[in-house]
Amino acid sequence: MTESGKYSILFICLGNICRSPAAQAVMQAMVDERGLTDRFDIDSAGIGGWHVGDLPDKRMRVHARPRGYELTHRARRVSPADFEDFDLIVGMDAGNIDDLRYMAATPEQQDKVVMMGDYIRRYPHYDHVPDPYYEGSEGFELVLDLLEDSCDNLLNQIIEQNNISK
Repeated sequence: MTESGKYSILFICLGNICRSPAAQAVMQAMVDERGLTDRFDIDSAGIGGWHVGDLPDKRMRVHARPRGYELTHRARRVSPADFEDFDLIVGMDAGNIDDLRYMAATPEQQDKVVMMGDYIRRYPHYDHVPDPYYEGSEGFELVLDLLEDSCDNLLNQIIEQNNISK
């Protein structure tokens, strides 16, 4: 846990406009629902800097809203400091994981990197969260389904392993 006593999670995707800001919103909603808001810091970033400062993709915002998620995060690029500042860095696919492990400066930093797909339970034929950018509506809905499932499982594991309570 960070010096503030909060457990910090950073979600990563390629550009920080679809999957990772959605994961951030889904996880924040779950943390809030459980009354653990003051026990967690949740953020997201992208491997690339193409969209720095942009809101999440409009299609992701449109699909997230009916589920109760408002995606207001501004895209940013992952930085070397993130490997020090966050307890857990969660990549959406194997490419993200490879990039993050390459960026990590130490074995301890590499150990913070995990794959979101490792927490998917209800959709066993998915081992990652696919990028919906070039997909239609179904792709964005699938991403939200996968994130709701995996964030719940990830949060349960973090709470259990770190004895986090209200």
